[in-house]
Amino acid sequence: MPVYSMTGYASASSQPSAPSENAVSRHTENTGVTHPNSQAAHAGLTVELRSVNGRFLDLGFRMPEDLRGLEPALRELLTGKLKRGKVELRINTQRDAEGSWPQPQSDQLNRLSRLEGTVQNWLPKAQPLSVHEALQWCKGGGAVTEKLDEAAMDAARRCVDGLLEAREREGEKLVAILLERVGRLRELANAAEPMLPAIVQRQQQRFLERWQEALASTGAAQTIPEDNLKERALNEAAAYAIRIDVAEELARLRAHLEEIARLLKKGGEIGKRLDFLIQELHREANTLGSKAAALELTNISVEMKVAVEQLREQVQNIE
Repeated sequence: MPVYSMTGYASASSQPSAPSENAVSRHTENTGVTHPNSQAAHAGLTVELRSVNGRFLDLGFRMPEDLRGLEPALRELLTGKLKRGKVELRINTQRDAEGSWPQPQSDQLNRLSRLEGTVQNWLPKAQPLSVHEALQWCKGGGAVTEKLDEAAMDAARRCVDGLLEAREREGEKLVAILLERVGRLRELANAAEPMLPAIVQRQQQRFLERWQEALASTGAAQTIPEDNLKERALNEAAAYAIRIDVAEELARLRAHLEEIARLLKKGGEIGKRLDFLIQELHREANTLGSKAAALELTNISVEMKVAVEQLREQVQNIE
């Protein structure tokens, strides 16, 4: 399965088809109004999708009020295709010059006035029509709106497909970057491992020398049997060697790197799993630095932290 980034952009345009003569005729019969502008109300529309990283799927919609009824269908479309990210969908309509503002006819306004009077006679509390509402009614209604809805949904579907393609391309680039960082961490782990025996031995010897200096300065060697002192010194040196040994941390770090590489190869929705593994890598790198008993290991720990932080920045963009 591909790895998807949560960052992407896509757009798609659509041209609503003109309503059929039968649809216009039905509208005229239902309203009693001949509609000269019904076929030129909209010249086209554009759907845009912008997506950035987010912990969950956060959808936002910006569209004209006459298309607001499409929001449930658009939400269902997006939730079926996307899993994570902050996504904004915009719909922009382009109206032609003639269809932007309809020219109401006298018979239209007369009939609209009679209808408003009839409604207010039965419902005295009904609000009077505004100029905008009157123009919307004269603009055409059902047939054009239905065609515009179909065009918007068609453009939205194509736009979602385009966004998925863009996020997949971005995901491929992220995988390449992550694998390169994983390789760098493996190199650092491989460089640290041969140093461990010599570092532990050197630190043990240094510990024993300080032990002897402490005994000599306190005069304990004169009162405690030599065999007891030697046994105690060896026990303390062994315990100290265990405390500074980072072989386990390197082994766990390699295991986490193998799991990251496996997930990147498998693909799918891996962002949250990778985020958890990055936290574990950071913990191991921190422990390596805190237990480092030599400057060489400290430098490797610092480089590991830098590489892990670079991994974290990229993983934040994976779905």
